[in-house]
Amino acid sequence: MNDHVVEIRGLVKRWGDLTALAGVDLDVRRGEIFGLLGPNGAGKTTLISVVAGLARATAGTVRVLGHDVVRDYQFTRRAIGLVPQEINFDPFFTVEEALRFQAGYFGVRLSEERLVEILGALDLAAKRGTNARALSGGMKRRLLIGKALVHDPQVLFLDEPTAGVDVELRQQLWRHVRRLRDRGTTVVLTTHYLEEAEELADRIAVIDRGRLLLLEDKAALMARNAGQRLQDVYVALLQREREQREER
Repeated sequence: MNDHVVEIRGLVKRWGDLTALAGVDLDVRRGEIFGLLGPNGAGKTTLISVVAGLARATAGTVRVLGHDVVRDYQFTRRAIGLVPQEINFDPFFTVEEALRFQAGYFGVRLSEERLVEILGALDLAAKRGTNARALSGGMKRRLLIGKALVHDPQVLFLDEPTAGVDVELRQQLWRHVRRLRDRGTTVVLTTHYLEEAEELADRIAVIDRGRLLLLEDKAALMARNAGQRLQDVYVALLQREREQREER
């Protein structure tokens, strides 16, 4: 069995004159938490959008579980769960209705058992009948994660899932992400909280201006930079890249 659930080769994406991705090659392994890091505008969300079928690559190939995301889009979109940066649900639905409607988009009938499991895991059971517009910002984030999980995807993309949430909720979400990984879900995480990536990720990739700068096991990366935090390593890497770019 191929150990890679996502395989990206020569991925290029242009938006008019802007090259958002400039020939990215990377693989995401089965059952890992993969930290995808980079500054604003680096191409992280564009990469996720291409894998999830929300954008079409200009060049290159992307495969999910061995299936091409363009040719076999029905399979690959069913295999993926996506938690976007933006809040994107109808504020007039209750929490339960939002989850049931989302499951319906995938042709899944959400059982009571599965609904209770998701609500409990995300600490939303008490808000089951609450309209989404009445939720706090952190609860809305949790609801987005619940929506991404209703069809039990094999690959989960978390695009800045803890942006703007408090420390306690962030740690709760970290625990849930680990549980998902432990039950076999592959997780791809983008975040600007470097301590989050250092805490959770099994491997780290860094992109800047659409180019892959680093791809390494986190343990090996931290051992090679003993005594430094991931934030220090990341900042130094981006600084070297910018200095080299100026020299060119």
